[in-house]
Amino acid sequence: MTETNIKETLTFFIISDSAGETASKLAQATMAQYPMINFEIFRRTFITTKDALIKALVDAKSHNAMILHTIISQDLVQVVDDFCGASNLFHFDVLTPPVLEVQRRTGIEPTREPGALHHLNKNYFKRIKAMEFAVKYDDGKDPRGFLEADVVLLGVSRTSKTPLSLFLANKNLKVANLPIVPQAHIPKQLWEIDPKKIVGLTNDPKILNTIRKERMISYGLNPDTAYSQIDKIISELEFATELYEKLGCIVINVASLSIEETASMILNALNLEDHSYFITDENGD
Repeated sequence: MTETNIKETLTFFIISDSAGETASKLAQATMAQYPMINFEIFRRTFITTKDALIKALVDAKSHNAMILHTIISQDLVQVVDDFCGASNLFHFDVLTPPVLEVQRRTGIEPTREPGALHHLNKNYFKRIKAMEFAVKYDDGKDPRGFLEADVVLLGVSRTSKTPLSLFLANKNLKVANLPIVPQAHIPKQLWEIDPKKIVGLTNDPKILNTIRKERMISYGLNPDTAYSQIDKIISELEFATELYEKLGCIVINVASLSIEETASMILNALNLEDHSYFITDENGD
């Protein structure tokens, strides 16, 4: 692969009639493919009028930006097309093509409602409850939560249990987690639940050693303690592995995985899907 030194910064403009999360993720996924290039992202969100849209487009033009937009109004989409065509600006409509394809296949007109994804409906409140559940039963605070959880995460310190719990909670799953410490008591509830909903997290000793040292430094403490000692880490991991084998649960090594990748592996391994987020109630609410 030929590497090129690119001195200028490339710019993405995210324009949306709602929060702009979908287009932002697309921009970030694109940027991740070019770690050698400097990027910046500007967001113009909750754009619902022609005047506000024109102002955002003029700003994007001044940066020679690549525009990614999620706008549902056909009139405003046409404004973007006309402006970008006249200005020779790259623009990508994330939302319109799949919306029109659904219309073509079903013959049903879309509602054309901005921000419809973020309705305060039954699924939204289910997600909030799942996040509250994750906080309540984080770090083994109350083992009774294991009996109610959709997923139980186990792992030694610094295997991403808490961020994973919150990430999965955002997908409407009730998640509890338990830190695995060789000297600590293993709650009896752990043996009472279906091992198919338990995930044992592990990591590589050297990576854990580095992570724990950095954590101690961030607290202004000596990094070379029993907490970060490599022999102790190996012992913790061996204890955790033995526990996972006894439980018969799924084991995932998070050493080279992002939170998103680990969560995806968990969903696949446990045959869990986030369908409820997208399905409306039977009565159409």
